[in-house]
Amino acid sequence: MHSGGAALPDSERLDSTQSWVRLALCILLGTIGSVALWAYIVVLPRVQADFGVDRAAASLPYTTVMMGFALGNVVIGRYADRIGVALPVAIAGTMLGLGYILSSFSQTIWQFALAQGLLVGVGASATFGPLIADISHWFKKRRGIAVAAVASGNYVAGVVWPTVIKLLLAGTGWRLTFLWIGIFCILSLVPLSLLLRTRPPSGVDPAPPAATLSGAPRRTQPFSPNALQALLIVAGLGCCVAMSMPQVHIVAYCVDLGYGIARGAEMLSLMLAGGIVSRLASGFLADHIGGVRTLIIGSVMQCLALVLYIPFDGLASLYIVSLVFGLSQGGIVPSYAIIVREYLPAREAGQRVGIVIMATIVGMALGGWMSGWIYDMTGSYGAAFLNGIGWNLLNISVMVLILLRGRRVREATA
Repeated sequence: MHSGGAALPDSERLDSTQSWVRLALCILLGTIGSVALWAYIVVLPRVQADFGVDRAAASLPYTTVMMGFALGNVVIGRYADRIGVALPVAIAGTMLGLGYILSSFSQTIWQFALAQGLLVGVGASATFGPLIADISHWFKKRRGIAVAAVASGNYVAGVVWPTVIKLLLAGTGWRLTFLWIGIFCILSLVPLSLLLRTRPPSGVDPAPPAATLSGAPRRTQPFSPNALQALLIVAGLGCCVAMSMPQVHIVAYCVDLGYGIARGAEMLSLMLAGGIVSRLASGFLADHIGGVRTLIIGSVMQCLALVLYIPFDGLASLYIVSLVFGLSQGGIVPSYAIIVREYLPAREAGQRVGIVIMATIVGMALGGWMSGWIYDMTGSYGAAFLNGIGWNLLNISVMVLILLRGRRVREATA
């Protein structure tokens, strides 16, 4: 019996106690850092009133956060590949905290949007993609659930942070709330990130070129690698433009309906709690039926939930539909990483997963702004929900195409 995880040979460090401890630490870091994805959603109506802008302009800071988040996943991920995740996450955590501190002193919506995008968005990205990539090196048998669990950190944040911010807003206002968030992020993320200094097992590829995450034979290639990559980008945009409608605007939607910020924050937390369950369940499901089928199931359910938002706008109905939406869409984004590992060369997985994740983030940013713009043009969110449904159908169409093409290729090969 070995006295410590660090003394184990690389092959035995996979799926070890050390791996599970690291997984828990990554989830905690993701929960704290993902405040960037949810804080502004809660304060959006108050920021809009403070700066005296319309809903589209008030949605701009969320868009800049998501754009910074998308870019940071690629840039910080490359540095993490070279030097490990500890230092990049520590630096990014400092950027995140400073972004909130500067935002609390901003005098215009443009100053606020720049601080959110360049510092908050980029800083928060280190606690998503780079941590997912890092934890994938520590697991073999449970790799799918490990990746899904780390990806769930941002949904845990969606349950915790809206509730905390709602309580802070009642007594301090949004500016002081953001100041305290910034200070907390620096004091927590920097020391926690230093616990990740141990490098992952080297020379061990948990998913060799001819295997999937579950060890099953690689799926028959339905398209060339670049063509499949392009299709996944389109699918990622489609699913996340649709996904952003309730996630970004549920609080503002509740305010418009007369239910108030508190009820909207509660619905957002409920939505994200359902997302945690969905995200973890998708990790188990994908190991049995594959990433494409898992993603199609989630996307169809998400589309049905969006449809339900249109006729049901009562308070109790919105709570139920928000939970259904959360249970539907949580497993969609992690499924892209599994699809890449099933169909594309393992040596290119990091780069290709990063590109698809960036596409999903761009979709969230675009959808968040687009829904605000449609609201300004029409005076309600009805058309914005229809817009989300249309983009969701695009996602379903692409994934069904990949599934059917793969089936035809297998039959022809047989």
